[in-house]
Amino acid sequence: MQDFIYPWKTRIARALNRLLAEQGLEGRILESELAAEFPPQPEFGDLGFPLFNAAKALRKPPQRIAQDLARTLAGEAPGEDGAAGTFVPQGPYLNVLLDRGKAAARILAKVLGEDAAAPGGGGHPGPLAGLRIMVEFSSPNTNKPLHLGHLRNGALGESVSRLLAACGAEVLKVCIFNDRGAHICKSMLAYQLFGQGKTPASEGVKGDRFVGDWYVRFHALSRENPAAEARALEMLRRWEAGDAETTALWKQMNAWAVEGMQETYRRTGVFFDRYYFESQTYLEGKAEVLRGLDRGVFYQEAGGAVMADLSGENLDKKALLRQDGTSIYITQDIGTALYRHKDWPFHRLIFVVGSEQRYHFQALFSILKKLGYTWAENLYHLSYGMVNLPEGKMKSREGTVVDADDLLDDLRDLALQEIQDKDREEAVGDPEAVAEKVALGALHYYLLAASPAKDMLFNPKESLSFNGNTGPYLQYTGARLSALLHRAAEQGGLADKPDTALLTGDREWELLKLLASYPETAAAAAAKLDPSILAAYVYELAKSFSRFYHDCPILSGENPALRHPRLALCQGILRVLRDALGLLNIPFLETM
Repeated sequence: MQDFIYPWKTRIARALNRLLAEQGLEGRILESELAAEFPPQPEFGDLGFPLFNAAKALRKPPQRIAQDLARTLAGEAPGEDGAAGTFVPQGPYLNVLLDRGKAAARILAKVLGEDAAAPGGGGHPGPLAGLRIMVEFSSPNTNKPLHLGHLRNGALGESVSRLLAACGAEVLKVCIFNDRGAHICKSMLAYQLFGQGKTPASEGVKGDRFVGDWYVRFHALSRENPAAEARALEMLRRWEAGDAETTALWKQMNAWAVEGMQETYRRTGVFFDRYYFESQTYLEGKAEVLRGLDRGVFYQEAGGAVMADLSGENLDKKALLRQDGTSIYITQDIGTALYRHKDWPFHRLIFVVGSEQRYHFQALFSILKKLGYTWAENLYHLSYGMVNLPEGKMKSREGTVVDADDLLDDLRDLALQEIQDKDREEAVGDPEAVAEKVALGALHYYLLAASPAKDMLFNPKESLSFNGNTGPYLQYTGARLSALLHRAAEQGGLADKPDTALLTGDREWELLKLLASYPETAAAAAAKLDPSILAAYVYELAKSFSRFYHDCPILSGENPALRHPRLALCQGILRVLRDALGLLNIPFLETM
């Protein structure tokens, strides 16, 4: 917690600057330049300040500076900030042994204050205040339903967006529907040949699944008839030429697909501020490519294809328009980027897209810079690894893709079975609704607990475990805290001003330090665009609460004076846990 650490940074920075002045050295060390850590072993101290950067300014080994600072600060009074403790040099660190009672009172006062549990809470602006950040994620093709890869993308994009917003940024969440191109025409052609007027309603299936089935049907057709690929490209040319029949079919099938996808987004708690459609932006991309060709930024090959030479950026040449003049992915991505910046001028645009597209985005960013758009310096590809089930890799064209809705249904049914096996139907109230939320918690936590860059296997049964590093375990911790506080309210209520300075035990102190570090942890996850940092923190918080719950009587114990302070601590844990789960898009459950 910044309010918890900042007074110590102020005192240490002030002492360092006195040392600089005493040695006649120029420069000034700011509080913001000092890092703060929690030492790995409690006996080393409660806070640790590495002094490697200060060593450069003072021209001394950090070990010597730590000793000098400890002597200098030893005689100082705590001051009005209440930062009471003892300074201890530990190698290149200056550690602090805090007055636990005073620190406990300050920590819980901040955590339980209005909005103070979140990054930037307690009346302070977040570290990203003033920045406008656009986050693009999901970005589905309208020729097939959302699949397991989209679920990882959606979980990552939604969580990163929430983290950035919690840290003060103005965030715009956007989704681009890839609703044009040869792949879209493949579904259209198969439906045109074999659909016979069928609709999602007539077949009893979601619109995106219905359209995706025709994409699979096309690839079966192409194996039998090699001319099918050429016919799909011919349909694309008719679409770009504005053929009325082709356009009408395209509108109908895209509407089915988009409607089905939005239903899945709502189910998973993924929401967008704006939708973009490549069919609305690709012409801007074509026009920009042609303008670049006229200016000599690009060149045209003998066959007619327009190319970008990116060898100066240690990349290869990149096709921008086909020989027949039709657009490809990067053409429309150029147009979409231009359209977005005009639509909502951003300070930063983050593309959440799989690692297999790394070269594509390197090329896109280089091309936009070549075209003279200085804001292209602020484009970032948040690359994430592949995700599969233990059965193997997904292949949508062969119909072996792991459909998002099917996976969610399976997880929900497994969770419901767990509730029924434990005879918890009456206790949870609405078993189906609770099972759905447990399924989402299991899914999102499992997908976010791994670093985005890593490939991963998603194990459905493992994700639903109520023990260990899982979403349901975190949800169960929240439910257990809720039940505890509910019982306390029934047994006489909670004190308005508990004496939280009594919370000096090791288990209590372990939890208090975790609560104090929450804003910095969330801010680090936002800065690194990595929700796994927050996921690891929440799991540690839940484990620490479990140890505390086991070792420290709360509602009944040998020392009644600790009842209300410990309940206040539980309130603080619950508040932080609820906030953190929200940033991870994990539903909070009061009853499980």
